[in-house]
Amino acid sequence: MEDRKHTISVMVENKFGVLARIAGLFSGRGYNIESLTVNHTNNDNVSKMTIVTSGNETVLEQIEKQLKKLVDVIKVTELTGEEFVERELALVKVKAIPKNRAEIIQIVEIFGGKIAIVNKNELGVEISGPGAAIDNFLSLIADFGVIEVARTGCVAVARGEGATESHSKL
Repeated sequence: MEDRKHTISVMVENKFGVLARIAGLFSGRGYNIESLTVNHTNNDNVSKMTIVTSGNETVLEQIEKQLKKLVDVIKVTELTGEEFVERELALVKVKAIPKNRAEIIQIVEIFGGKIAIVNKNELGVEISGPGAAIDNFLSLIADFGVIEVARTGCVAVARGEGATESHSKL
């Protein structure tokens, strides 16, 4: 079985220590978290975690089983096999001397980004989209000189009316 990227949605009770327990589950079993985002949902008692990890199907099955055993976990959904929408936000500071500023702005516009900071010799860019698009953007502006990058990590939702997350445990 080959390793591949997996996106997992985990609905959890919004309580102190839940994030630490889930991160501990991954590290204690030697699984790597490539991306992790968490925030409350429209229900103040529930938070949604989006976890991106890599492994084969056996590893993924083990992760899901272990997550479901945790007391504060409400629901675990693997989004990788379903149709889903994923987005990531990146803030990027890039060197921008007067002679290459227009070219950088053109690349930003192609990717649907926004200029968030304008200084004499640098631009700050806000860009969002699938992780692969962010990677592509970063590779295109690398030759100009990237000063700093801050990325949110993946957030994702399943497509379709029947694909909503339930909060039935609360």
